[in-house]
Amino acid sequence: MTIATVAHAAHQDSAEAGAALGAQINEAFAGERPDALVLFASPRHDFSALLRALDAACHPAALLGCSSAGEFTSQTNGVGLACAVALRSSQMRFHATVGRNLSKDRQAAAKDLTAGFKGISNPSFAHRAALVLADALAGHCDVLVEHLSTLTGGSYKLFGGGAGGDDQFQHRYVFYGTEVIADGVVALEMLSNKPIGVGVEHGWQPCSQPLRVTEAEGTRVGGLNAMSAIEVFEEHAERTGQKLDRSDALPFFLHNVLGLDTGSGHKLRVVLGANEDGSIACASEVPEGGTVRIMNVTTEQASEAAAQSARDAIQQLEGHKPAVALFFDCVATRFRMGKDFGFELSAVQKAIGASKFAGCNTIGQIASAEGQFSGFHNCTAVICVIPE
Repeated sequence: MTIATVAHAAHQDSAEAGAALGAQINEAFAGERPDALVLFASPRHDFSALLRALDAACHPAALLGCSSAGEFTSQTNGVGLACAVALRSSQMRFHATVGRNLSKDRQAAAKDLTAGFKGISNPSFAHRAALVLADALAGHCDVLVEHLSTLTGGSYKLFGGGAGGDDQFQHRYVFYGTEVIADGVVALEMLSNKPIGVGVEHGWQPCSQPLRVTEAEGTRVGGLNAMSAIEVFEEHAERTGQKLDRSDALPFFLHNVLGLDTGSGHKLRVVLGANEDGSIACASEVPEGGTVRIMNVTTEQASEAAAQSARDAIQQLEGHKPAVALFFDCVATRFRMGKDFGFELSAVQKAIGASKFAGCNTIGQIASAEGQFSGFHNCTAVICVIPE
């Protein structure tokens, strides 16, 4: 059986926050050490002090996590918090792994990450999944996910997201044990003979005609339909009665994202701003020659999408009861929804019933599973449900 607990701390002192998280976990597990512990922590914290105190308090066998851009559990949500999910299991196995220098060599980082996966060569467990947390702004996270899928033979459900930072998207770190790592990626391998559920939904709908990406390099998009990218968005703003100020464009772009046409749906890309040359800067890579649409969403649609991702994940459990859920959504979603983000969390809680969940707002989301909308996403709800 697998048991889980969720903890959170609002202490400003990082050592006190770590000790408080550890005390909550000790109480829930009657002093038994966790087999795995996942931490999400605001960049307001001294991560080293937080991790050392948490490790000393409850001695997890595997400890990992990331900095976050908004933290939440079944009981609370906000910024400036630290929250954790702890697991003990007689049926599952957990292994933490790390890859470094992600921006220089994504393939090498992926190889280092998967080298510690026990399930690749051990067929004893029927179901395999991995929580993946990365510095997404190191670039090419789609490529990282592709490498991970290839190295694992497509036999793992991958889920997670990009480490968050402050409002300027700085101070992004992943945690491996008590180590704080920049430009890295960590994973928690999960091996189980019960199915593990992963759901992926975003709820955004096309609100423009198809647009050809006529000029792009990495995260910079220069042209759409042979026009400067910002001019296309300005025409859209005028047509839909919205205001777009080039000097302060993020409020507009939070409600108008790009959707990459995958043939079976749209993979979202948040636009962060306009450049002086008329190009736009996106949070993730956009391929030249691809087809995109401008997308929008309502609070109700986003909340329903998050709930649907939870329902999809629970359905994959094949009747087993959920022990806990890990939930990720974009920092842009929190910025866009403001206080209404609580409606989305409530929708997730309703979908998973009495089970608890925890997670954070990330810079991009990771999801790769058979039959799912796979890859690296923006503004997308990704949830993993772990069975008892």
